[in-house]
Amino acid sequence: MAAKFTSESRRKLALVIGIGDYENVRKLKNPQNDAKALSSLLQRIRFTTVDQQLDKTRSQLKHVLVDFEESIQSNDIVLFYFAGHGVQWEDQNYLLPKGFPDMEAADEKKKAEFLKKNAINAQDILNILSDRKPYAIIFLLDCSRQHFLRNIDLNKRALNANESRSVGLTAMHKADSLVAFSCAPGALVDDRSEEQNSLFMKHLLKHLATPNEDIANVLRDVTNGVMQDSNSTQIPFINVQLRHKNIYLCEQADGKNSSFRWSETRVTTKVVSSTQCMNIQ
Repeated sequence: MAAKFTSESRRKLALVIGIGDYENVRKLKNPQNDAKALSSLLQRIRFTTVDQQLDKTRSQLKHVLVDFEESIQSNDIVLFYFAGHGVQWEDQNYLLPKGFPDMEAADEKKKAEFLKKNAINAQDILNILSDRKPYAIIFLLDCSRQHFLRNIDLNKRALNANESRSVGLTAMHKADSLVAFSCAPGALVDDRSEEQNSLFMKHLLKHLATPNEDIANVLRDVTNGVMQDSNSTQIPFINVQLRHKNIYLCEQADGKNSSFRWSETRVTTKVVSSTQCMNIQ
């Protein structure tokens, strides 16, 4: 029989980042709401720590990442979430902090240096988290994405545009990790500026607290929901390289199925017991 971890034997740590109040590129409505909603959910399913960071500069995020990295122990389940603008330059993904300069002003031949100086390399974050040897890493990117190519004629619709023809972020991987993008490589995310949450977050909130469900299966349910709601115009991309089975973000000792729909229930702020994931009214 496959062994499973318990909430008593492994800590669950999360760093949740939402950036929407950009100064030099198009502002986004959803990221702050998404980060707040996810942080609240993770606290209620007994994450040991949930570090929520909203609208931080690159310098601030660097300090946050160092602190989070140093808090990780070898037996931990680690969740990283970023909502905001993302850029792909060649085979690297960059997450854009508050205060990111207008990229159109950068010399086309120096865009790689520009991004290294002003953004944060997503693969570097994943590598650093992996260096701490956690039990598993859940790495979630919910980005309004742009992909800049070397051909300047293909980059005419950039980050300040209301729409974009550019394509999405490139795939990422690391041992003992699950990396989930809100849409597939080569595609764009639905920003849903008229909604409270992104489509990806809507279904994360719906499924993450499913008791005793392996995280890979949870993300399959998220993918299915996003595809159904978008008529398959948005397809999340999941790269699973987890060695361990039965990685539950919400563990329930009695095994009762108390999964819920976030949008249809009210969650109390009461501290939950060790035998349940949520208090639902």
